[in-house]
Amino acid sequence: MVLGATAQGQKIDGMDVWSNADYLERYNPIQPWNKKASRLARGFFITFEGGEGAGKSTQIERLARKMRAKKYDVLLTREPGGSPGAEAVRHVLLSGAAEPFGPKMEALLFAAARSDHVEQVIRPAVERGSIVLCDRFLDSSRVYQGVTGGIDPAFMDALEQVAINGMMPDMTLIFDIDPAEGLRRATLRRGTEAVADRFEKETLAVHQARREAFLAIAKAEPERCIVVDAAAEPDAVEDVVTAAVFAALAARAPARDRQATPA
Repeated sequence: MVLGATAQGQKIDGMDVWSNADYLERYNPIQPWNKKASRLARGFFITFEGGEGAGKSTQIERLARKMRAKKYDVLLTREPGGSPGAEAVRHVLLSGAAEPFGPKMEALLFAAARSDHVEQVIRPAVERGSIVLCDRFLDSSRVYQGVTGGIDPAFMDALEQVAINGMMPDMTLIFDIDPAEGLRRATLRRGTEAVADRFEKETLAVHQARREAFLAIAKAEPERCIVVDAAAEPDAVEDVVTAAVFAALAARAPARDRQATPA
């Protein structure tokens, strides 16, 4: 599903597209935050994906604050990083120190970091009933190393299976924005004097290819992925993210709880 600024019911590349307002009206969530329970029987794993400057980090922090205010047990994490072992690899990747060894080496480092992150942080949190919000996960590797890195899909698939060991996200929000605007935002965020990281510095054509790759993932896995129009104002994007996430959580609740919880 795509949440955008287009007319209700329009299709883009075979995907249903709803305006933010239409989505909020159609998918007005049952609000489970009125319940006392702060943990689920099994947790919920949500990943935030998208190109540079799409606003993922802003929105994941807003959602975490909102969910914690409603007494949910929330773990906020990120990639690369998220665990002590993975954080040790983060600087190597973002500084570009691994770049001379090629995208396959970078993919291996990302996979090693992700495996540690999954086993030390994500899986234990989900198993104890927490909601895990992760800024980037496997889709970023599929796009950055797989598609624009030119790595053989079979190699990437095998690496992914080892790295996540069955820990697929329950829900992925893909923040879609024109790459030129995203890079402009990224520059403003870091300041003109700061150096762009390993991935921000690449050409506009590469960033456009990444955008198309993220949208292709969403088209291939609509049951998991929701595309959010990240060009909208931050408050409008937050409303859409909130509606989508709480609707997904409400759908997981037992029928008796859905009926007892006021809309």
